[in-house]
Amino acid sequence: MLPTDAQRAFQETARRFAEEEIAPRAAGWETGEGVPEAFLRQMGALGFFGMLIPEAFGGVGLDFVTYALATEEIAAADCGLCNLVNVSNSPVAAALRDHGTDAQRTRWLGALASGETRGCFLLTEAAAGSDAAAIVCTATRKGGRYVLNGTKQFVTAGQSAQLALVIARAPGTRGKEGISAFLVPTDARGYRVVRLEDKLGHRNCDTAQIALEDLEVSDDHRLGSEGAGYKIALAYLNGGRIGVAAQSVGVARAALDAALAYARERETFGKPILEHQAVAFKLAEMATQTSAARALTLQAAALEDAGRPALAEASMAKQFASRAAEFVASEAIQIFGGYGYLRDYPVEKYYRDARVLRIYEGTNEIQQMVIARQLSRGWSPR
Repeated sequence: MLPTDAQRAFQETARRFAEEEIAPRAAGWETGEGVPEAFLRQMGALGFFGMLIPEAFGGVGLDFVTYALATEEIAAADCGLCNLVNVSNSPVAAALRDHGTDAQRTRWLGALASGETRGCFLLTEAAAGSDAAAIVCTATRKGGRYVLNGTKQFVTAGQSAQLALVIARAPGTRGKEGISAFLVPTDARGYRVVRLEDKLGHRNCDTAQIALEDLEVSDDHRLGSEGAGYKIALAYLNGGRIGVAAQSVGVARAALDAALAYARERETFGKPILEHQAVAFKLAEMATQTSAARALTLQAAALEDAGRPALAEASMAKQFASRAAEFVASEAIQIFGGYGYLRDYPVEKYYRDARVLRIYEGTNEIQQMVIARQLSRGWSPR
């Protein structure tokens, strides 16, 4: 599919901002104190935290194809920062948009759209990663309130966000039953950052372990009906997988661009290494995988916009694009040679940022299971 002029226009806005404002600062943020709060507010003012929020609530109200294109541009400049932007848009803002009461939308969507409030998603636990129904974090009824207890792992923006979408279950329930979703301000008593993870990549996005310790919220903090939490959580994993695919395309494209520029300038045996077939063929395969990943991603995004089932397509896009990102980044290092292994050059960062893309929002092994299940149910690529 070919994006429309309107979709390309927002993509170009994202590209200019990413190239001019994010890319020159990303490496410095990694070795310094991270992305400044003022910069995140600036991104909010430009609409990047409100991409999936309706205009009526101060957002941009983008379709999913445009969202994927903008995600690609931000990820090409810094994938960690892009992940922070994505998680606030979806699942947090998107779930609130679709399942929130009028009062909840009025209270939080405007602040999320502006970036004044940013979201994080508390689903994963030590023994509940790919198997979301295995969570043990509890939400115990206490009069007109709920008391939340448990520990969540690998929470993107768990420290820096102001609003947490928490998935917890009623005591004594098992499997998919009894799971509810809650909107929890991160300054609530009982919300505690246990530790910040020291990661290989995505260093411009905090990842935290969060403890919920007798954290009380009123009924009006529950998102959706009681027991609907599992369905809510899984509904936005599909869109999240398309988002990760778009991130992957951005990383792959950035690595390809860097490798191509270097291959044009670096000379061996009296000519640019681009003119050596061994290097040229590497670049050809890198370009092919990047383009194929983008095509799968935009196809899945278009199906999402059309309201059509896209389970297989989203999983295909996520697992193919994430593998492509790692492959292209690795080949970029190879083309740079020893220089590619140094922090002085950008491709080592692309490789570090690419590796986790095969893991979060459902491992690639889970994506293969989803695709196989859809095939068994009659899906085919027609």
